[in-house]
Amino acid sequence: MGKTAITTQNAPKPPAKFSQAVRKGNILQVAGTVAFDPATNAIVGDDIATQTRQVFKNLEALLTEAGSSWADAMMVRVYLTDTSHFAPFNEVYNELIGEGPHSARTTVYVGLPAGLLVEIDVLCVLD
Repeated sequence: MGKTAITTQNAPKPPAKFSQAVRKGNILQVAGTVAFDPATNAIVGDDIATQTRQVFKNLEALLTEAGSSWADAMMVRVYLTDTSHFAPFNEVYNELIGEGPHSARTTVYVGLPAGLLVEIDVLCVLD
């Protein structure tokens, strides 16, 4: 069983040789996604709420392209650049994630390229 790359113009293109998402069998891995506008490749927003909304928009474009949705998500990894962003990020995340049961989630604090405040990757199991 081979891997299939999932690509869409509705999400930012990767900066290196990796797929926006890849599917093998019923497993879908969506690469770490940031708050770039796919049309301009510019960062959308300078606050955690605006960037989180753009990341969700980009992720949803990839999930849709793969025939998936948040309902298939088993693991969500969130990368934040500042611990003070945790509470405001969670407010937007809880608003956008949809109905449960919800996936497992890990949040870690990392350095991201200048101006980026959040990155999210998603692991899905499709029926």
